[in-house]
Amino acid sequence: MRVTTRLRDWAHTVKRDAIALSIAARDKRVPWYAKAVAIMTAAYALSPIDLVPDFVPVLGYLDDVVIVPAGIALAVHLIPPDLMEEFRVEAAKRDQQPRSIVAAVVIVLLWAASLALLAHWLWRRAHPAT
Repeated sequence: MRVTTRLRDWAHTVKRDAIALSIAARDKRVPWYAKAVAIMTAAYALSPIDLVPDFVPVLGYLDDVVIVPAGIALAVHLIPPDLMEEFRVEAAKRDQQPRSIVAAVVIVLLWAASLALLAHWLWRRAHPAT
């Protein structure tokens, strides 16, 4: 099997599992701790905004290649296998990626708060109180 085919299959599996986790996060049969991991992972994976922007060399894509699969693996491990299979079947049926406006807003607010704190810190360093 060619490398490009394997990578494409892996990306499809990651996307399907991210959608399955968004389904799992809303299911009453899933334990609360698995829901928490599923919500955080699915929101991050499906969000159009990354915590580390992709234009940052190496680190920009590191989160997509390491953090998202690790979060998915942890959430999948915490969800009972029979339920996870049910969620994967449902995710495969969906033909569009769900959009999470709430997750995008949260990530934008985190970036804005981080930038505000950085600006405040830099201002205090540049203008120390005398």
